[in-house]
Amino acid sequence: MAEDQTCELCGRRDVETTTHHLTPKEVGGTFLPTAELCIPCHKQIHSLYTNEELGIRLNTIETLRHDPKISAFIKWIRKQPSSKLVRTRKSRERRKRK
Repeated sequence: MAEDQTCELCGRRDVETTTHHLTPKEVGGTFLPTAELCIPCHKQIHSLYTNEELGIRLNTIETLRHDPKISAFIKWIRKQPSSKLVRTRKSRERRKRK
């Protein structure tokens, strides 16, 4: 974890970031590119998408930014202060797949 960084997805500054494997380790991304994301963005990605989805079609910052499910969240989170704690929930689709 890094403090006082910039999130590569939403662009907010002075946030605590975590390393996100653009292709999840579980689907072969251990040594592939990563991105530094703020905790809310990182949690939101994993609540909306499966690892398979992330590995196949959402394995770059640009493809994530343009996906309709996360783009609305990015638009909203950019307006929030970096200190705001955000609660995430799994999407309805992810809850049904159990």
